[in-house]
Amino acid sequence: MRLGELARAIGVAFDGEDGEIEGIGTLKHATAKQLSFLENPKYLKDLAATKAAAVLVSPKYADAVPEGTVALVDEEPYLKLAMASAFFAPEPMRSEGKEPAIGEGSVVAEGVAFGKDVTVGRNVTIMPGCYIGDDVTIGDGTLIHPNVTIYHGCTIGARCIIHAGTVIGSDGYGFAHTKEGKHVKLHQLGNVVVEDDVEIGANCAIDRGTIDSTVIKEGAKLDNLVHVAHNCEIGEYSLITGQVGLSGSTKLGRNVVMGGQSGTAGHLEIGPFATIAARGGVTKSIEGGRVYAGFPLMEHKKWLRLNAMLSRLLEKKN
Repeated sequence: MRLGELARAIGVAFDGEDGEIEGIGTLKHATAKQLSFLENPKYLKDLAATKAAAVLVSPKYADAVPEGTVALVDEEPYLKLAMASAFFAPEPMRSEGKEPAIGEGSVVAEGVAFGKDVTVGRNVTIMPGCYIGDDVTIGDGTLIHPNVTIYHGCTIGARCIIHAGTVIGSDGYGFAHTKEGKHVKLHQLGNVVVEDDVEIGANCAIDRGTIDSTVIKEGAKLDNLVHVAHNCEIGEYSLITGQVGLSGSTKLGRNVVMGGQSGTAGHLEIGPFATIAARGGVTKSIEGGRVYAGFPLMEHKKWLRLNAMLSRLLEKKN
């Protein structure tokens, strides 16, 4: 779409150089033919360096938009982004394209459904009931158990194991809210990238990125019933046990261990070689190389002392 046409469609005043807009990008990665946005002042440093053609921005940050980038100023930039995303959302299922290219030695069960332009490597096994969407790539030696769904545009590495019932690439939980309390869908335009030697347990949900990718790095192992929200990054060789939930844009360093039913708030970082004990609640970024527990989260030794003190206090009252 032309930028001026897009601005009119979402109800934003436009006064600048018109041009072709081919999609939406983050401030850090947007090209000169993409629209971006700023909602959180945490990303002002990315705004200063952005190459985006235009940026949706609130009035208080309009002056921070760099020269050469059109400022689309609005009181509700995130809501306008959600409206704009609808124009760039891919078709849920294409009718045109190539049939799947399946590598030598691969075994595909009857009843597996493929989208268009799928690439399957050598010695891959795909069991019954799976759906592999448009433009998916699966690396050599990967094993996909029954009833796995991989949405369009996702990439699965080599020698991965994905257990039954898991969904990779479903939409992240992204909505903008009007002043009247209605919820406007922010169409999820990114994908999921699963690197080599990753194992994902049964009935996990790995959301696609809003704009960029959700990434599970090499050698990570996920247990059953894990939820990874949009734009998360799970570091190399991390261990994520059952019923863990990661909120959007959580970044885990390498070799992070998360115990059962632990979880994170969004937009935070967990340092490499950190361990979160079962049911730990991470609400802010934490350093690596330590063991944490509890909610609010604290170092494990401190949490043990706290609980010992509470136990003694109760004994005294009795």
